[in-house]
Amino acid sequence: MQFTIITIFPGIFDSYFSKAMVKRAQLKKIIDIKITDLRHFAGNKYKSVDDTPYGGGAGMVLKIEPIYKALKSIKRKKKSRVILFSARGKTLTQKDLRRLKKYDQLIMICGRYEGVDNRVAEKLADEEISIGNYVLTGGEIPAMVLVDGITRLLPGVLGNLESPKDESFSKENELEYPQYTKPEKFKGWKVPKILLSGNHGKIKDWREKNKRY
Repeated sequence: MQFTIITIFPGIFDSYFSKAMVKRAQLKKIIDIKITDLRHFAGNKYKSVDDTPYGGGAGMVLKIEPIYKALKSIKRKKKSRVILFSARGKTLTQKDLRRLKKYDQLIMICGRYEGVDNRVAEKLADEEISIGNYVLTGGEIPAMVLVDGITRLLPGVLGNLESPKDESFSKENELEYPQYTKPEKFKGWKVPKILLSGNHGKIKDWREKNKRY
């Protein structure tokens, strides 16, 4: 699966994508991450990709022209989807991650400043996504969230094939049962006895009862 990210800060992804699971998935060639620098499509010597909003108001708005050019430069796979990160978008859920993992290519547009010319949402993007009801300075963190959330669902990424099946949100609005590990006692705080019993049937029942919805 290919993730293509359009951003004005390409270096912002270097640390996260070069560590742990995402790095292993790239080395295994399960995913391919490509970063497209929006400023390469600015069309002026100052490499500016934003301008003041029509109608007035604070801040600057990303222009449609460089985004259009950036999208045109990307070689599209047969099953691809263009996502714009926006506070106006649908809030991302685990169900969305399962839906999006079926694509061969996700092209993500990271907004910045006061926002993005709305014609990008109207004419160029297939959908708008938000990762929560709060404001961030740009779409780069949401892009990392999407890459991470989808990658861990792809076959061959996680060492334990059962991990994605039982974790939080594997079923709609269901949170995973509490987890414990060694030591058995710490500062007088004990692990529930049932988990030490070796009775897998009773442990399974306990875990079901302690899931949250």
